[in-house]
This record gives sequence, C-alpha cells and structure tokens, in this order.
Amino acid sequence: MKKTGILTLNTILISIILLPVMCQYLQAQTVGSQYRIETLQGNVFTGEVISQNEESIVLSTQDLGEITIARANIRSMREIDPSQFRDGEYWYENPQPTRYFFATNARGIRRGQGYYQNTWIFFNNVNVGLTKNFSLGAGIVPMFLFGASATPIWILPKLSIPLGQDNIHLAAGGLFGGILGEDGTGLGFAYGVATIGGSDHNLSLGLGFGYAGGDWSNTPFVNVSGMTRLGRTTYLLSENYFFSAGDENLALLSIGIRFATERLAVDFGLFRPTDIEGSFIGIPWLGITIPFGK
Repeated sequence: MKKTGILTLNTILISIILLPVMCQYLQAQTVGSQYRIETLQGNVFTGEVISQNEESIVLSTQDLGEITIARANIRSMREIDPSQFRDGEYWYENPQPTRYFFATNARGIRRGQGYYQNTWIFFNNVNVGLTKNFSLGAGIVPMFLFGASATPIWILPKLSIPLGQDNIHLAAGGLFGGILGEDGTGLGFAYGVATIGGSDHNLSLGLGFGYAGGDWSNTPFVNVSGMTRLGRTTYLLSENYFFSAGDENLALLSIGIRFATERLAVDFGLFRPTDIEGSFIGIPWLGITIPFGK
C-alpha cells in the first residue's frame, strides 16, 4: 500500500508538470520591440530602443528610464521575443533547459555554451556544447583532496536531434567512467531519451542500460522526468527512475524546486526509494549550477 501511494503521488506530480506542456497556460503580454543589451562590464539592460547613432544607443528601460549606452561598451545586443514579457516584466530564457537534477533531457546545449554543476560539494560536472547537436561533459569526485587514492571520474557525451518544431527532441548519450587508482572498475550507462515541450515546460522519457566491470545489465532502467516554470526564477522539477531486480520492481522518485537567475541556479530536492518503509522521508539533494559561454 505504501509503494502504491508513493507511485500515485508521483503520477499526480508528473501530471502537474505535463499540464503546462500541453496547454501552455502562461499568456504573453503584447509589447513593442524590446532589446537586451549586455555591456563589457557584465551589466544587462532591457528596454525599447528610442534612438541610436554610430556612437551610442538610447534605451528606454522600465526601472532606470532612458539610458545611453556607448556602442564601444556593448558586448551583445539582441531583440527580445514579445512572449518573454509577462505582466510588463522581462522573463529571460530558461538558463538550464537541458537538465533536471542530474538527468539530462533530449534538448541540446547550444554551441559555445555550457555549465558547471556541483552537488553536495563532492560531485562536479562540466558540460559544453561543441556543435549544434553534440555536447560533451566530464565529472570528478576529488577524493584525492581527502588523502584517498581512488578518484571517480566520468565523461558525458550526448547527441541531440530536434524533430520538426522546437517542442520535440531525441537524444542518445551516456555516462562512461571509472575509478582512478583501481583496475577493472569501469562503470556507467548508455541511454536514449525523448523530450516533448519547450524550454520552460517539458517532459522526458528515457531508457538506459547500465554496466560495471565490462558487464552490461540484462534489463533496462526507465527514467521519467519533467520540469515546469512556476515564475520568473522558480521551476518545479521531478526526476524518477524505475528498475527491475529479479522479480521485484523498484523505483527512485523525486520532487524539488529550482531557483534560477541568468547566472546561477540552485536546486533543492528530495529523493525517495520505494523499497524503504517506515519513517524514512528521503535523501535530500542540493546542487548549484553556473552557466557560461555565449
């Protein structure tokens, strides 16, 4: 009964995430042409261009009024889609659209962009988009800092293919690693994943096979994950794994919140195996991610 209750709860949570994907309930406010300008000092301004010449641009902003920015001081300038303004407020693009807590979805990392992810201080990942459809990551648990001779390392290749419009993607990849300082300890998994939805609201279904010491598992694991944007900086996440072990079916379920600005994301979550009973609530998750690149 307890396992059934947990699975039912998780079904409800997944439905909450899936609903915005299908109906896109957030409505965009109609506004005029707006631009996002980033200066060489890292300042970001959004507003309507009032006038411009060869030397400067005059921008009308909501908070600062009219400001003049020298062209020589501009790092980048791009027009903002009107759908990114909601109730008169600029909602920047989701800076973390390609991943959940740890699992990736099928959306690709843009070329030249990437992120550094740290989980509970010990687990470190860096992922970078090398081409339009291919990204590569690497990770390490720096046990040598604590005097240990064994250090887990891994790589994370991923090939992403968009289908038709921007709301359906397929991807294949894996985590391939081992432990430095020990022989015969290769481990990881290979996976395929499909994602439906945009960068703010999406749902993913993945299938993977794990391996250890050169032996692949006979049965696959299934991953069902999703995210939905609740506000300008807040996202609801759920990442779930389903396994078969002999005659027993096991699951690892999660739910959590992401707070993300354009330069930093912090994830708070709770993971709970379904085979644990009693008063055990779950395993907490704390992760920090810093995006970088173009």
